Amino acid sequence: MRILMLTWEYPPSSTGGIAAHVDGLSQAMSRVGHEVVVITRKLPGTPTDSRVGLVRVLRADIELPWLPDNPVTHAASANHALVAISARLIGWRPQIVHAHDWSVAWAANALSEIHEAQMVTTFHGTERGRHGGHLPLGDPSDINNIEWWQSYRSSRLTASTKLMAREIVEGFELDPDRVIRVPAGIDPTWWQTAEPNESVHQRGRRVFAWGRVQYEKGFQVLARAIATLRVRSPGIECTIAGRGSYLPELQSQIDIAGVGDIIELPGYVTDHELRTAVHDAGCVVIPSLYEPFGVVALEALAGGAPLVVANTGGLAELVAGTGAALLFEPGNADDLALCIERVLAEPELADEMVAAGKSLLVASYSWDAIAARTLDVFNAALRSR
Repeated sequence: MRILMLTWEYPPSSTGGIAAHVDGLSQAMSRVGHEVVVITRKLPGTPTDSRVGLVRVLRADIELPWLPDNPVTHAASANHALVAISARLIGWRPQIVHAHDWSVAWAANALSEIHEAQMVTTFHGTERGRHGGHLPLGDPSDINNIEWWQSYRSSRLTASTKLMAREIVEGFELDPDRVIRVPAGIDPTWWQTAEPNESVHQRGRRVFAWGRVQYEKGFQVLARAIATLRVRSPGIECTIAGRGSYLPELQSQIDIAGVGDIIELPGYVTDHELRTAVHDAGCVVIPSLYEPFGVVALEALAGGAPLVVANTGGLAELVAGTGAALLFEPGNADDLALCIERVLAEPELADEMVAAGKSLLVASYSWDAIAARTLDVFNAALRSR
């Protein structure tokens, strides 16, 4: 099959999120014999036309400095450059054009028409979902309209969780049979690799969490749980890594609770520091109040950490009933404290959770498994001509 993927994000623009998804998916499809080309935006120092592993990558120069600082205007203009660079595909015509999110919608639609290919969209999130179900006027409403149009132009759509698939079906009034759940994947090899100076040792009593520090990520719930455990679980410590608009308020709550000496907020940490912290953690906690997928959970499992997660949205879909994590009621600090206490006090349970997590990743979230499920969607799109 000949597959053209369009994405705003691709390494080295970032190492996670959509960039990691497109990279992992395209390489896995190429390994089993499919021809995959990725078109993305060009960053300084990156080649225009190159091979990344088995995948051809075309990078378009999208910068037009006279445009207003508006994400919709910028993306719309950039899509002309994404289409233009496809002229390098001399004699190569895709059967599938795979768009990743709204920012490449126009180019994906144009190229699918030019090549008489089927258009498939993967929504990694929706603008309505990012705003908690509400759509403020301005850019969010405009982007939602683009997503609506894109969903109708697509033969099939994929989403990483059942929750997000329902949001897409209901939000864009689509036939449920056109929207298929295909989870995100992960390459566990990198997360399992130890740093050169990293010693092999038993897990400690440090609770680790990371991510964008926003209210909906629930780090304030973790802080209250740690305050509860200070006396019940001697020697407990906690690190919450990341930056975000809620960081000052989180620091204030930690100070008021009197646990500033055992909860560390280091801000940004490098990928290698993050990996080492996961390896060292007595457990990793994901206390989100809302989480459409939660790739952080997969990263923690890949790093071999016992996992405690809020029983919400995509997080619950990932690990509920697998034995790979303990779940707690979202927003309930006492319930979270009980789960943390149990993991730290029962090493055998923690080992069983880690083993279950490894099995879960191989069976359901390896890039080979995700590629196979995505190819099923592509085949369904081709049959629907």
